[in-house]
Amino acid sequence: MQNLIKPAGYVNVLGNVENTEKAIKLVKDMFQANLAAQLSLLRVTAPMVVLKGTGLNDDLNGIERPVTFPIKDMNEAPAEVVHSLAKWKRYKLWELRTAPGRGIYTDMNALRPDEELDNIHSIYVDQWDWERVISREDRTVAFLKKIVRRIYEAVKVTENLLYVEYPQMVPILPEEIRFIYAEELLQRYPDLTPKEREDRVAREYGAVFIIGIGGELSDGRAHDGRAADYDDWSTPGEDGYEGLNGDLLVWNPVLQRAFELSSMGIRVDEKALERQLALRGQEYKKELLFHKKLLAGELPLTIGGGIGQSRLCMFLLRKAHIGEIQSSIWPDAMRAECAAAGIDLV
Repeated sequence: MQNLIKPAGYVNVLGNVENTEKAIKLVKDMFQANLAAQLSLLRVTAPMVVLKGTGLNDDLNGIERPVTFPIKDMNEAPAEVVHSLAKWKRYKLWELRTAPGRGIYTDMNALRPDEELDNIHSIYVDQWDWERVISREDRTVAFLKKIVRRIYEAVKVTENLLYVEYPQMVPILPEEIRFIYAEELLQRYPDLTPKEREDRVAREYGAVFIIGIGGELSDGRAHDGRAADYDDWSTPGEDGYEGLNGDLLVWNPVLQRAFELSSMGIRVDEKALERQLALRGQEYKKELLFHKKLLAGELPLTIGGGIGQSRLCMFLLRKAHIGEIQSSIWPDAMRAECAAAGIDLV
């Protein structure tokens, strides 16, 4: 299949599926404990479905179709399987009356049927979705970097603890994560596509956070898509570039490419939401429940994001395909090609 990467000489360094399953649990247990400690997060229970028309579901790039179905016992009211919990978490923090400096995280399970299936994309998405209340003064690039470094430290600690249990998993992450704006990356590599730029910078640094994803760059295009109503990708930061959000990437030696572990950012305030909805021609959303509360100043200011559970396990356990971590649906041709390449899909 065109989208499938089959690393030459690939082997399961954990030996068998049983060891892989044990290691998956170990990574998940260790990382979520580290993440909660780093960011002062309370674990909460989250929905898999939300009512259509509330504005709580994540629109992603605005073109992906949510799984929709009627609820018989609610007069056929339409519900949607979540794409992510980017906006639901902020609403939950308002309900909990959470103070600045504290937040929540949850096991988010979603369906994205429009994903193009390959080594790292599945129709089933599992994330640690997290959100933390901040003050108005925290809406800066400096604060964004501070939180990114804490998350990266949680990843590093997990990598080191995994090495104690499985000596064949030699740590590869650099001590420090680097930061670069999407606009700086464009200026550095103007002849490359956004994904090629990511590959180049991730290979160079080992771990990098690209700031300012979603807004239009100097070439008239965005580095990557972002919805208008959660991440703030339009507010100028201290360095003069736009955007208070970004992606955390590492270099994946198995796939030989940049590998996104997290998409996150400082969320829109009232002004940023107004501006971004206008830029996207989505002012109609101002009448939705979530957006009305935000524009009225009722919702807390927050920073948040999602960290892929299967993605993190895949990276730390040196897997070639996300289907070695999670049980999902794959084309028969992909299953056959993976089996021939020594990649065991669960």
